[in-house]
Amino acid sequence: IVFSGNGPSGICLSYLLSGYTPYFKRHSLHPHPILQRKLEEAPEVSVLDQDLEYLSEGLEGRSHSPVALLFDTLQRPDTDFGGTAESVLTWWHEPDRAIPHLVLGRNAPGGAWHSIEGSMVTLSKGEWMGLPDLPFKEWLKQKKRGLKNNRATAEDIAQYYQHYVVKKGLQKNFRCGTVVTSVRKVSAESISNHTQKDLQEDRDPVWSSHEKSAEVFQVDGFFKTVGGDKEPFSIYAENVVLATGTYDNPTWLGVKGENLSYVHHQLSALEEAVKSNSVGIMTDPVLIVGAGLTAADAILFAHHCNIPVIHVFRRRVTDPGLIFNQLPKTMYPEYHKVHQMMKEQTAACAGPYEHYISLPEHHVLSFGKDKKCIFQDKNGCQKAYKISMALVLTGSNPNLSFLPNNGTDLALDSEQPVNPKRNPIDVDPFTYECTQERGLYALGPLAGDNFVRFVQGGALAVASSLLKKANQNPP
Repeated sequence: IVFSGNGPSGICLSYLLSGYTPYFKRHSLHPHPILQRKLEEAPEVSVLDQDLEYLSEGLEGRSHSPVALLFDTLQRPDTDFGGTAESVLTWWHEPDRAIPHLVLGRNAPGGAWHSIEGSMVTLSKGEWMGLPDLPFKEWLKQKKRGLKNNRATAEDIAQYYQHYVVKKGLQKNFRCGTVVTSVRKVSAESISNHTQKDLQEDRDPVWSSHEKSAEVFQVDGFFKTVGGDKEPFSIYAENVVLATGTYDNPTWLGVKGENLSYVHHQLSALEEAVKSNSVGIMTDPVLIVGAGLTAADAILFAHHCNIPVIHVFRRRVTDPGLIFNQLPKTMYPEYHKVHQMMKEQTAACAGPYEHYISLPEHHVLSFGKDKKCIFQDKNGCQKAYKISMALVLTGSNPNLSFLPNNGTDLALDSEQPVNPKRNPIDVDPFTYECTQERGLYALGPLAGDNFVRFVQGGALAVASSLLKKANQNPP
């Protein structure tokens, strides 16, 4: 089994495929009485071997995935109600149940968490960032650190994921510095005489014998050596798991001048500009486009550095779909502040916040070579502003260029590109296997699970499915 992507989804799945097996902890009490009764029916049978559809039936919460809700409530029984009840799971290491697998990733284990500005604070509560059987809070305590407002920094999380892989002995399954360029189905016969060039050096092969299946996946890519060379590889696997996340490919507006050098699509560009003193209190304003949390982080960063900002977004400030209208004020005071600025500081009426102008229900028409940007409001009226740089922070899309047709054929709407919120990959909700391609699985944002807390249920579903396929389940 090969999986592409070594973020939290990939790490959690590797843990479950390495023989770490969850059982219901005897004498523990789950606050959901129906689930408690179901768990008591067969405590000697691992959760991986039980009927996940039956166990998750009737659960409700902040995810649309039944298995995500199940695994989350087993690990954090009453967390949504502010409770601190212990997990009702106990973990046993059963090496004979391990399934050989390889986790391919560009960065160190933790995926995109290594690309995020280290001091950024997470949206989710710190304890929701943890992986099975190693609570994030406990790890933080060992570092003699606490959680600020119950939340953690990106740097802490990236370090925790790396530590988790080492602590649980998963390193042998991880190949960092790898880039996958192609995943396609080939007939097993055509490769029966082909010598596999693998990444395992002289260890045991990491894929099952492919004689069992008429077709297998060929995974091609290259491995970046210490010297900076690219070493190509080809691996054959009966099952491939896509866990690449969505951080790679920022969304573009598709307007004239967007490719000019002063227009950027990542928050890091603002941090670099501040370090090099190319923006500051005396320069023309920075344009920030978007009304999500990354745009809010950029506004907070600019505000902290006294950099003037023009903030453009398409929605109304009171739109219930706006993320700020869904966050509790007490837990997210800084995002509540941005939302207040958006409401009170429009171009039409000066408010209490210096160096900030909000333009709700506007969109960008064009970027000029002279750094003049033209906006249009909902009534068709146009405005022009001179800016120092632009940050277009309107979300990101997965980079699935290694799949035939960029993976579009796998999406819920096969006419549109894969998008984690609007058009995820179509998967079976209890196995996470792609409905259009057997043997191919999708995890995390690709399957519509956008929070670390909920991607783990997908890993449980995939592991359960692969164990059943491998006939390693006890009777």
